[in-house]
Amino acid sequence: MKLYVVGIGPGDPELITVKANKILQSAGCIIYPGSLVSKKIIEFLKGLKAELYDSSKLKLEEIIEIIEGYIKKRQIVARLVSGDPSIYSAIGEQIEIIKEKSIPYEIIPGISSAMAASAKMGLELTIPEISQTVIFTRFEGKTGGASKEEIKKLASVRATLVFFLSASLVHELEQTLLEVLSPETPIAIAYKVTWDEEKIIYGTLKGLSRLIKENEIKRTALIFVGESLRAIKEKLNKRSRLYDRNFKWG
Repeated sequence: MKLYVVGIGPGDPELITVKANKILQSAGCIIYPGSLVSKKIIEFLKGLKAELYDSSKLKLEEIIEIIEGYIKKRQIVARLVSGDPSIYSAIGEQIEIIKEKSIPYEIIPGISSAMAASAKMGLELTIPEISQTVIFTRFEGKTGGASKEEIKKLASVRATLVFFLSASLVHELEQTLLEVLSPETPIAIAYKVTWDEEKIIYGTLKGLSRLIKENEIKRTALIFVGESLRAIKEKLNKRSRLYDRNFKWG
């Protein structure tokens, strides 16, 4: 038996991968982040045979103790994280302890909220001649993040910026970005993507904090910044060379 760290996706149960679903169906224990998953996900989990534990009510040591207990009983344990485990999931510290205890584990990728938001917007984040780089980051707050100077350096690159965990710091973020980007830079705020409460709000950088405040958004939102967002409302006429009839390999 082993521990599976499972990306549960952005909130829509239909976006849980086939592999993740197979693990959930066979798990004896599921530990899920109750404050970060949608009601539909929780309803789905309650329909499974596994015993459920809400990690938002537990300390790290308690989570490890639960995992150890079920592994000793030779049962599959699924430790769920919202979105994809590779981005801001806080699994690193848990895996360090799991390794020390020689508990076998496997990470199952999930659909990140950033990818789900891009799909909802009908947008490609990497557009030829506009942006070939996507940067996932977060603005510095009480629990860490990139500093103002680091954010300014990242913003100076011709990239699409995606800010996680930064909605509560939006005024400082806006002022920092305005030091290096045009006030007319397109932005999008993706709130609770694929949840029933989903909102996607478009605007420009100079109105970012206003839009967050007007829509009473405090958390569970991504902030997209970059010229690639112009493709949502404009025809940019930027074609990939790969599909050019005159393109030749080698």
